[in-house]
Amino acid sequence: MLPVARDIMTPSAECIGAEDSVLDAARKLTDLGVGALPICGTDDKLKGVLTDRDITVKVLGKGRDPQQTKAGELAQGEAVTIGADDDADEIFATMAHHKVRRLPVIDGHRLVGMVALADVARALPDPQVGDLLEALSTD
Repeated sequence: MLPVARDIMTPSAECIGAEDSVLDAARKLTDLGVGALPICGTDDKLKGVLTDRDITVKVLGKGRDPQQTKAGELAQGEAVTIGADDDADEIFATMAHHKVRRLPVIDGHRLVGMVALADVARALPDPQVGDLLEALSTD
């Protein structure tokens, strides 16, 4: 039996508020030593995920001011998530399908953690890890 998301996730993921600046998000990423933060709205609903790459490419690379740009402006459509009781195969399939390396883990509507590619790699048999890396690496 494969482990489920709640067994392999990093618990108690912190959010960046949709109204917070990208500069605040960058500081929070640095302080926490992580590469991604869920974006939460004032309604406590997940709006998306902000990555260090998003900040580099969509803000700094475009000459936008990180102090004036809101984190919520970088949320793209509906957030891709995984349920806390979904197993490693489901996490693998979701990551591969959406070509993402990190997923917010939700229990009902509540954010309970984040699961990263490395977490899934440790939980899956070796051949599946290769398949996941290949799926994420192709365009």
